[in-house]
Amino acid sequence: MVDRDGENGIWWLKEVEEADWRVSRKMASPWLGQQSFGSEAVAMNNKGFRRGSFQSSTSDEDMVEIAGGALDFSITDDDPPLDREMLGGFSLYNGGGMNGTSQMMDFLEEPLPGVGTYEDFNTIDWVREKSRDRDRHREIASKSKESTWALIHSVSDAFSGWLLMLFIGLLAGSLAGLIDISAHWMTDLKEGLCMSGFWFNHEHCCWNSNEATFEDRDKCPEWESWSQLIIGHGEGAFAYILNYFMYVLWALVFSLLAVLLVRGFAPYACGSGIPEIKTILSGFIIRGYLGKWTLIIKTVTLVLAVSSGLSLGKEGPLVHVACCCGNILCHLFTKYRKNEAKRREVLSAAAAAGVSVAFGAPIGGVLFSLEEVSYYFPLKTLWRSFFAALVAAFTLRSINPFGNSRLVLFYVEFHTPWHLLELVPFILLGIFGGLWGSFFIRSNIAWCRRRKTTKLGKYPVLEVLIVTAITAVLAFPNEYTRMSTSELISELFNDCGLLDFSKLCEYVNDFNSTKGDNLPDRAAGPGVYTAMWQLALALILKVFITIFTFGMKVPSGLFIPSMAVGAIVGRLLGVGMEQLAYYHHDWTIFSGWCSQGADCITPGLYAMVGAAACLGGVTRMTVSLVVIMFELTGGLEYIVPLMAAAMTSKWVADAIGREGIYDAHIRLNGYPFLEAKEEFSHKTLAMDVMRPRRNDPVLTVITQDSMMVEDVEAIINETTYSGYPVVVSRESQRLVGFVLRRDLIISIENARKKQDGIVSTSIIYFTDHSPPLPPSSPSMLKLRSILDLSPFTVTDQTPMEIVVDIFRKLGLRQCLVTHNGKLLGIITKKDVLKHIAQMANQDPDSILFN
Repeated sequence: MVDRDGENGIWWLKEVEEADWRVSRKMASPWLGQQSFGSEAVAMNNKGFRRGSFQSSTSDEDMVEIAGGALDFSITDDDPPLDREMLGGFSLYNGGGMNGTSQMMDFLEEPLPGVGTYEDFNTIDWVREKSRDRDRHREIASKSKESTWALIHSVSDAFSGWLLMLFIGLLAGSLAGLIDISAHWMTDLKEGLCMSGFWFNHEHCCWNSNEATFEDRDKCPEWESWSQLIIGHGEGAFAYILNYFMYVLWALVFSLLAVLLVRGFAPYACGSGIPEIKTILSGFIIRGYLGKWTLIIKTVTLVLAVSSGLSLGKEGPLVHVACCCGNILCHLFTKYRKNEAKRREVLSAAAAAGVSVAFGAPIGGVLFSLEEVSYYFPLKTLWRSFFAALVAAFTLRSINPFGNSRLVLFYVEFHTPWHLLELVPFILLGIFGGLWGSFFIRSNIAWCRRRKTTKLGKYPVLEVLIVTAITAVLAFPNEYTRMSTSELISELFNDCGLLDFSKLCEYVNDFNSTKGDNLPDRAAGPGVYTAMWQLALALILKVFITIFTFGMKVPSGLFIPSMAVGAIVGRLLGVGMEQLAYYHHDWTIFSGWCSQGADCITPGLYAMVGAAACLGGVTRMTVSLVVIMFELTGGLEYIVPLMAAAMTSKWVADAIGREGIYDAHIRLNGYPFLEAKEEFSHKTLAMDVMRPRRNDPVLTVITQDSMMVEDVEAIINETTYSGYPVVVSRESQRLVGFVLRRDLIISIENARKKQDGIVSTSIIYFTDHSPPLPPSSPSMLKLRSILDLSPFTVTDQTPMEIVVDIFRKLGLRQCLVTHNGKLLGIITKKDVLKHIAQMANQDPDSILFN
C-alpha cells in the first residue's frame, strides 16, 4: 500500500495518490450479474432502478423501498447532495498525436466533474476520505507560515467545526420548540378552542382566567369545548357524542394531511429515521434523506402526526430533524461540504443535539449518539457533540415551550429514598420490559414485512386513516388515552402531593399533619381504583395499536409509546406495592424499613423505572438510557434502580432475540449496514466467500496496456459491475490496480469530446510510460490517474473473521483476493453481509437493498 503520510517532498505525488483512491460507483463485484444493492446497486435490475451513465444520479424513475413503501426520487434532489461537490482526484488524458507527444490536463486547472464522487446508494470510501482530509489539513498547516492571510485561514478552518455546532444547536433547538408549542396547541384543538385567543392551548388559556380554581385549573369559561361552541352547552349525551365526533374528525384531518404531505413532497419524512441515519452514518448515501424538503415536511407532519393522537412520539423523528439541520448547514463550510467522512462526524453531533432537545438531556444525547447511532465517533466528535447538545438544550430552554422552565413535559423530581428490597419489583419491571420489547419487535417486523409484501403497502393513505380512526374511537372514552402520550407519562411519573387532584392522587387522608414534603402512605380512594382500571385498558390499547402504528407513512417515534407502556405497568405495580405496605406494614419484608405512617413507596418512581425498562427492551440502550432517565428526574440516587431495570430488560430481550428495533428495521429494508457490535466466530476463509466461484463466469478484468477504447466500452455496456481489476495481462493475472466504472465512463466521454485523435481504436494505457506510437496509429488515452494503485488485498487463505474486521474498521467496499501474487477474486461488502446472514441461518438473498 502506498504510504499516504510519507513526507517525500514531491509536489505531485500527493495529488496522484489522492486521485488514485477512486471509489466504486455501486460497489458490485464484477460478476454478481443482476444482484446488487445499495453501494452495489449498479447491477440492480428492478424496475425502479435505472442502469444509466454517470449522469443518472437522480431521476424520476429512481425508486427505493424505505420503511415499507415505494418512494419516488423525483424530488430528492432538493439540495446539494451529500457528495455532488466532492471532486476528489484529477483526470489526465495523455494522448499522443501523430508524433507521439503527450498532452496532460491538470486537475487544478480543469477539474473534471464527477470523477471521484459518489452516486446515490453508494457506500463512501472511509480510507480515501480520511486521507484527503489529512492532505488538506497538511496543506493548510504548511501555508499558514507563509502569510498572515494564510494564518487567518488556518485559524478559521480550525474554528469552523465549533461554529457549525453552534448553528446546528440553535436551529435544532428552535425547531424543537416550534414543534412542541404547535403540537400542544393542535392536540388541544381536538377538544375545544380558547375564546380569549385561539392561539392559546387549553392550559395557557386558563392561566389568564380569573375564574379558574386551583382544584379545577383546567376548567375556565374562556375555554369552550366543541359542543359548547356548536350547540351552546357541554352537558348531556348529545354534547358528549358531538365532542366525540369532533375529536375523531380532527384526528382524521391531521393524519390525512400528514400522510398526503409525506407522500406528495418528501417520502423520506416517514418513520422515525433512526435506522436510516444509522445506515448513513456507517457510510451509505441516500440522497435527499437529509435534504431541505425532508426537513420542512418532517417538521410540519411531525406536529400533525403527534396531534392526531396516534400512538407515536416526536423524540425519534427529532433526531432526523436535527441531522437534516446538520447536513444542510454543512454546505456553509467547504471542509464538510466536500468530505463525506467529515460530514458524518457532524451528523453524529447533530443526532446528539436531537436527543438533547427531545428529552432535555444533553449528556444522554451525546451518549445516545455514541452508543446507538454512530459508526465512527472520534474524541473530537465527542466534544463537539457535547457542545451542540448544550447549545440545543439552552435554545429550547430559552423558548420555554411548556411555560414551566422545563425542556420536556414529563420532567419530575422525587424526594423519597428507595430501599434495597425494592430492587425485586424493579427487576420484575426489567423482565417485563425485555419480554414486551421482544414481543413488540417481532410483531412489528412481521406486520411491516406483510406491508411490504402484500397489497397493503400500496394504500398508505388508507392504512393511516384506518389506524387513526381505530385509535381515536377507542381513545376518547378513556381520559388516559384521550390525553397526549407525553401528558400521560407526566401524570404517571407524578409524585402525589397535597395539591394534586387527579384521580391517581385520590387517597384517603386520615392524618392531621405531615412533616416536610413527603406524605405518608395512605389508603387508596375510589378515584385510584377507577384510575387503575382505566390504566389497564389504556395499557392494552397502547400495547397493540403501537405495533400497527410504527412504520406507517407518517413521522413516528417509538420512544414515547414504549415509555408509556412501561410507565403504566410501573404505576400499577407501584400502587400495588404502596397498598401492600400500607395494609401489611408488619410483614417481615416491610417491618425493617416501612413503619406505619411512613412514606415508603413512591409509585411515580416505579412508573419511571418501568418506562426505562420498556424503552431499553425495545431499543437495547443501556448507558445512554439510564443517563437520559436520571436527567429527566433531576436526581442521582435513582441510578441503581434504573441500571438494574435497564440491564435486566436488555438481558431478557437479548435472550429472546439479539436485534433491537432499529437493527431489525435495517435488516428488514436490506440496508448495507455491517454491525460493529457483533462478533464473527465462524471458521471460514476468504476463498469460501470470494467471487467468482466454481461454475461462475470468469472474472472480468482490464489489461494495463493492450485494450482499445471500444474494448473497454464493450465491457462497460455488456456488464453492470461497479469496477474492474486492472492486470498486467490476462495470462499473468498480476494485479496492477482497480478502476471504477463511473470514472471510466466519465474519462472516456470527456476524452472523446476534448482530446483530438481519440477514436474507438485508441489504446488505453494505465502505465506510467507509454511506448512511442507509429505515425499512422490513433492517439492513445492514458488513464493512470483514475487507477487505484493500492487496492486492499488479502490472500485466499485469510480467515473471514479478519476480513470482516477489515471491512468494519476501515469502512471498505471491496477487497481483492490473491494467490501467490496473482489475482484470484474479489469480496464486496455485499458478499460479507450475505455470508454473515448465511452463517446465521438467515436468507442470504435478504441482503438486497430494495
